[in-house]
Amino acid sequence: MARGLLETVLNSNKVNEIFERFADRQYTRNLLFSTVFDLMSQVVCGSHKSLHAAYQASAQEISVSVTSTYNKLNGVETETSASLVRYSAEAVTPIIEEMCGALPSLLPGYRVKILDGNCLEATEHRIRELRGTAAGPLPGKSLVVLDPSLKLLVDVFPCEDGYTQERALLEQVLPTVEAGDCWIEDRNFCTLNFLFALAARDAYFIVRQHKNLPWEPLGKFKQVGPVDGAMVYEQPIVVRDHQGTELRLRRIRIRLDQPTRDGERDVFVLTNLPKKVNAKKVANLYRKRWTIETAFQELTEHLNSEINTLGYPKAALFAFSIALIAYNVMSVIKAALRSVHGAEIVEQDVSGYYVANELSAVYPGMMIAIPEKHWQVFSRMKAKDFAEVLLDLASKVNLRRYKKHPRGPKKPRPRRTHDKNHTHVSTFRLIAARKS
Repeated sequence: MARGLLETVLNSNKVNEIFERFADRQYTRNLLFSTVFDLMSQVVCGSHKSLHAAYQASAQEISVSVTSTYNKLNGVETETSASLVRYSAEAVTPIIEEMCGALPSLLPGYRVKILDGNCLEATEHRIRELRGTAAGPLPGKSLVVLDPSLKLLVDVFPCEDGYTQERALLEQVLPTVEAGDCWIEDRNFCTLNFLFALAARDAYFIVRQHKNLPWEPLGKFKQVGPVDGAMVYEQPIVVRDHQGTELRLRRIRIRLDQPTRDGERDVFVLTNLPKKVNAKKVANLYRKRWTIETAFQELTEHLNSEINTLGYPKAALFAFSIALIAYNVMSVIKAALRSVHGAEIVEQDVSGYYVANELSAVYPGMMIAIPEKHWQVFSRMKAKDFAEVLLDLASKVNLRRYKKHPRGPKKPRPRRTHDKNHTHVSTFRLIAARKS
């Protein structure tokens, strides 16, 4: 299913076409961009441990040296990476719709989008400029947009400077905002400029209030009612931009029964949604923001989304973008499974870890057994025809092979003791003492 998707959506011709359209300074000489894309995909999906290993396995088919391959990778421009992610989401959306595999909308009548930032982990000190510092080198960060109904990462806004504030990238987000959107965001994106810009585009937002946002009350809090684990209150307020233009909002107070890990009992959320979307619904919608954090967790745990041997920012961001594409591929597979086996079963029982594990374990052998030329039939299929193929394949999947095994509630960690005279312990003796 995954290989057919890649051939349908991102075969070598389409990948090279995107490169030629969006690359600014890079160009094609002897090494096709699709070759670098394919090598990096194998590393991200776990088929190979490193780019060098992937290169060595395909060295006979590649006409340039490994150094030239790395040079091409290190120069991939961020706009090219972002365009690949954007195109992958646009291309697979009709397939999901043909399969009726989308989840119910979180807010019918609106296009819900969840925005969050992701900072890539520190890399190894392989680049010459990094060898003299002990500090962790940050290769960049990104803003990522999730469509929770399609379970697709529909957009990414990468930045090479790891020190850049996430809110500084919001200007890049605005051209993608459409009337009827409802953006769910954390407090880091609660700025006057962004909120007013969303409202000016006839879009809506649900955002946690930042303590530095200036506002004035237009009334007192009124109790709305309980939601799961909290009591909800609502208050009308007004905010003004630097020109004095007013924007009237609803301020939702979520009084938690149990404090957050930061010790907070009150969470304040701002929205410009009409009153027909009541405050309890707004509170529940904001709590759905964790779905994009779950996606980031899956990228880290199930895919090699942050390859710490890639020190050059463009290369690291390109690898992260390919991981977003791989996540979208797995989302289409899950959409097919939902259509055949039922949404509740797939969402509760199917593990992304075991799906990704099969991709990394089976894919290389499958490509040896079935040469690439036999997959080209998928590149000529229309969305409707390919959706039928996916549904047929999904009906043959044994879901027990991919069953989740959720752990129980975490137990409080006991306080650890430290003895400077005994820096090691014998595990055998500790277990023996417990048994006795």
